[in-house]
Amino acid sequence: MRFLKVRDAAIHYRAIGIGEGKPVIAFINSLGTDFRIWEPVMAALGDGYAYVLHDKRGHGLSDIGTPPYAIGTHADDLIALLDHLKVGDAVIWGLSVGGLIAQAIHAKRADLVRALVLSNTAHKIGSADMWNDRIAAILKDGLGGMVDPIMERWFTPSFRLPDNAVYAGCRNMLVRQPVEGYCGTCAAIRDADYTDAATKIAVPTLCVVGDQDGSTPPALVRSLAGLVPGSSFAVIEGCGHIPCIEQPAAYAAAVGAFLKTLPES
Repeated sequence: MRFLKVRDAAIHYRAIGIGEGKPVIAFINSLGTDFRIWEPVMAALGDGYAYVLHDKRGHGLSDIGTPPYAIGTHADDLIALLDHLKVGDAVIWGLSVGGLIAQAIHAKRADLVRALVLSNTAHKIGSADMWNDRIAAILKDGLGGMVDPIMERWFTPSFRLPDNAVYAGCRNMLVRQPVEGYCGTCAAIRDADYTDAATKIAVPTLCVVGDQDGSTPPALVRSLAGLVPGSSFAVIEGCGHIPCIEQPAAYAAAVGAFLKTLPES
């Protein structure tokens, strides 16, 4: 296990193939998950890439730090990790809130960004009232009561089956996240609006979404693509909000095709 102290939090990370001359992909997880969600995608993409994974503060094995957070705080954590690893030209691939964090990294440190994959995300996600209601409910009753409605937005009905062990594991992953970290990141999403920043993105960008995403529906992700100059847009069929778990092969194929179009760094 590897950890990097960034201000008030120890950030859990994994680095694979760094320094071997391979193009680098830095993944950013969705709300309520840890970096293990990317394992099927890395297996599908293969060893032609180097990878950086980390648990956002308040998630997985990373410290909680001082919630509530800002998207910029999460971005600063990954920026510090990339600087620590001497990675200066990465594909930043963010899922859901990870996509907001990816947009923040481009706004703060475009020199680190070779390209963006903005997955199941938007320039602004949800309303303040929605996030405040979710935070209040979780602080009162914990994450357990929210698992079923969240799973309905994350996954298609065909995936949410009692005998699907991977689905059971995803439920466990969510409910075991620290409440303070989860709610702290809900506050960060609530307060984030990258509408203007999206129009200033100046690197190749793919916006991608599951056709049955209940959290950031295709129309919302397409609206993000409409803001980003020259961006591409792709839809993963038979998939909800977490394509790296539900449809990793199709997801890796769609993003892999985009990665092959990038100019040499």
